Amino acid sequence: MLLEINPLVLPDIGLVFWNTIAFLVLLIVLGKFAWKPILKAIHDRESGIEEALLKADKMKAEITAMQNENEALLAKAREERAILIKEAKEASEKMVAEAKDKAKAEYDRILADAQLAITQQKNAALIDVKNQVGSLVIEVAEKVLRKELSNKAEQEGYIKQLADGVKLN
Repeated sequence: MLLEINPLVLPDIGLVFWNTIAFLVLLIVLGKFAWKPILKAIHDRESGIEEALLKADKMKAEITAMQNENEALLAKAREERAILIKEAKEASEKMVAEAKDKAKAEYDRILADAQLAITQQKNAALIDVKNQVGSLVIEVAEKVLRKELSNKAEQEGYIKQLADGVKLN
């Protein structure tokens, strides 16, 4: 049996030839005019992406540096705040201590003045009592001398009588 060849199944050799020539012409034209611009565009795109990645890395490094700097500034500000608070506490404690010292000194001065005044009044009262006793003794002695009694018993009785009559202020 002979094989029958169906013309629809096998391509026409002329058609394959011309298709191959058209493909080769198209390939040459594309190679001459299109491949270089396409490859150039792809290369430009690659270099643009690389530059963008480098810029992103650079910006990331800058952001990290800025974060580190901000953290350092915050730490320094915290330290300064702590120092200021400590100095303020010390100053307030010093002011309180000085006020206490001044109050104690004033209290001691007032107490010393009061003790001095009490001592002076006490001494004045003692002097007054001594003066009154002295005047009473002189008065009694004067009266005793005026009465010149010969009897000692009468003299003692008279002194007792005078002593009973004397009132101390």
